[in-house]
Amino acid sequence: MDIAAHLPEIIIVLVIVLIIWGPGKLPDVGAAMGRGIREFRKASAETRDAVLKATAMPEGPAPTPAQTAPAPAVPPATEPESAVPGEQAGSDAG
Repeated sequence: MDIAAHLPEIIIVLVIVLIIWGPGKLPDVGAAMGRGIREFRKASAETRDAVLKATAMPEGPAPTPAQTAPAPAVPPATEPESAVPGEQAGSDAG
């Protein structure tokens, strides 16, 4: 960044700030701007760290298919019992 190219704009902004707030308030304005910049940097660093942590690869080796737990076996379906006692399901008596 070439600050010399933007020097006239910076001087104009500083003069306007001096006119608006006056020389007595400039230290307070500068301190508030410093706090704002510090909070912004802190928040951006925390966000960057959270993104890097969330996208980081796990440290251990990836589990192979043999190391994963097998799916539980489903028992075979059974025919429902007859609702009437004494009758057998699926029998034709007549």
